[in-house]
Amino acid sequence: MLSFFRRLISSRIGIIVAFGILGLIAFAFAAADVTDIRSNGLASSDEGAATIGEAQISAAELKERAQAELDALRQERPTLDMNQFIAGGGLDGTLERLINGLALEQFGKQQGMVVSKKVIDGQIASIPSLQGPDGKFSQRVYEQLLGTRKLTDAQVRADVARGVIGDQLTSPTIGASQVASELALPYASLLLEKRDGLIGFIPTRAMGAGELPTDVEISTFYKRNIARYTIPERRVIRYTTITAEQVKATGTPSEAEIAQAYQKQSARFGASEKRSLSQVIIGDRTAADKLVIELKSGTSIEAAAASIGLEPARLSSITQSAYAAQNSAEIAAAVFGAAKGGFVGPLKAPLGWAVVRIDSSEQIAARPLDQARGDLIKELSIEKTARAFADLRAKIEDAIADKATFAEVVLDQKLQAMSTPAVIGDGRNPDDAAATPDPLLTPIIAAGFAAEVGDDPQLVGVGADGSFALIGLDRVVPAAAPPIAALRDILLRDFTIDRARRRARVVASQVVAAVNKGSGLADALAQTGLKLQAPGPLASSRAALAANPQGAPPPLALMFSMVQKTAKLLEAPQQGGWLIVYLDKIEQRDATGQTQVINAMRADLGRSFGREYVQQFSEAVRRAVGLKKHDAVIAGVRKDLGGQLDGQP
Repeated sequence: MLSFFRRLISSRIGIIVAFGILGLIAFAFAAADVTDIRSNGLASSDEGAATIGEAQISAAELKERAQAELDALRQERPTLDMNQFIAGGGLDGTLERLINGLALEQFGKQQGMVVSKKVIDGQIASIPSLQGPDGKFSQRVYEQLLGTRKLTDAQVRADVARGVIGDQLTSPTIGASQVASELALPYASLLLEKRDGLIGFIPTRAMGAGELPTDVEISTFYKRNIARYTIPERRVIRYTTITAEQVKATGTPSEAEIAQAYQKQSARFGASEKRSLSQVIIGDRTAADKLVIELKSGTSIEAAAASIGLEPARLSSITQSAYAAQNSAEIAAAVFGAAKGGFVGPLKAPLGWAVVRIDSSEQIAARPLDQARGDLIKELSIEKTARAFADLRAKIEDAIADKATFAEVVLDQKLQAMSTPAVIGDGRNPDDAAATPDPLLTPIIAAGFAAEVGDDPQLVGVGADGSFALIGLDRVVPAAAPPIAALRDILLRDFTIDRARRRARVVASQVVAAVNKGSGLADALAQTGLKLQAPGPLASSRAALAANPQGAPPPLALMFSMVQKTAKLLEAPQQGGWLIVYLDKIEQRDATGQTQVINAMRADLGRSFGREYVQQFSEAVRRAVGLKKHDAVIAGVRKDLGGQLDGQP
């Protein structure tokens, strides 16, 4: 709620919301997965981007970490590029997180804090992406990840240790703040505030198309908006998918294998007996003896058990071996040696004393090989196919470890290689607007955009059944804009819309000026001479805006940042025109006595205060250990990563 208030008092709502969320996502990805871990922050001989105490963040390290955070963000926003990342504050956020981590680590060590190897092992083992098919930590997956990300085990451990120290220093502060009711009351009252106003609209289409633009105007518009027409970086990814179906032919068992399996499972296919039992387990031997006496007198096991507050467990159609696995071989022998309708016990069981009644008995005839063949073929086929599939994957992994190329692996294993067209991060092909991305290729494309040219091929899971793909990055097509000639029709359309949009803004600004001088919004719209809709009502409360899971609509958010009896301008989405928001009335309310509202605000303020305490603590730590930023190096990193950002018109 407090963050909601802060958004409302800002006049650049869209920018703050968009890049605030971007920063939070970047932080979450950087903190949550080992794939974002980079070097350990030791000082190098050249001047770095920042010096923190005795440690230094090199320019190379800052570049690597920024690229890693961008790669992580691309999992949510595949079309995000480095220029957008930098413009949204991503590089600055990366640097600040690196500085805070190193500062907290050094401060913690100065206070005598250490992180044991056992703790580090536990942190690494708990990372979901390092778990194997059995849900446990996989050393093989870990080593593959180290190789793919060009990391060492020491780097990972150093970064994990730094994170643990940072958490230990800051986590107690986050939830430690308490907020008094008197402090929360004005914020809670503000939450109940209601506002009423009007909203008018000057549509772009009301301005008309105007004259055809000249070639010079089109060229100037193209240069000024070249980023809009720039096709993001594209990649061609080679891949081949491997499924269990491809090795199914090798899973057909031979007659010898079928016969051998039948011999090994002779107990399963031989004559057997299944019994249905009623069983009571009693912890005390004396009570068990009394239960047996009652059974001998003719009392049913249900009634006898009920008299001591128990109920018999029912075991239906169970074999002797299965029953022995639950209890013991001795008890199973006694139970299956008794006659139908009789009972045995008390017998010493793992959890006490067992008294068992034999309810029924069923004799199962032996199954000869001919009758068991169908089941055995099915089971052996599944087993052999799974083994062959696992062996194929192991061979491919070994080949990758031996530095085999994508082409070599495909040739050696007789696989069928395919290639994607030059696609952008979300799988779309800019050269074929009608084609839709294949969802089955999503993990393949994501892995291809996380790779670099020259990287080893890698395996990517593509199905819940264990299917996987071998992928290799073929080539990268840099971001570029098509020539003017190829875009002429589009440029003509966009120029016409942009010119009309700018003219609509002039008219809308005149309406705002007239309203702020005392004219009514309806009269000011009428004086434009355009055919416009009459202004409509606009009303809400801060509480309603805060409760909206999709966030506050921009016109309402703007209205709650305005002065009463004034109007402001707001651009409509998709260059549709301009909205004029007028605030007519503010209704203040007092939250005194509304305990639920006040307590909710206290909790929200407490969380916000806790985060701010952590921020202030981190600032104090940075001052204590010493911090110096090297602006020239940071600017160089920004320029290197941004590429054409500075040179764009």
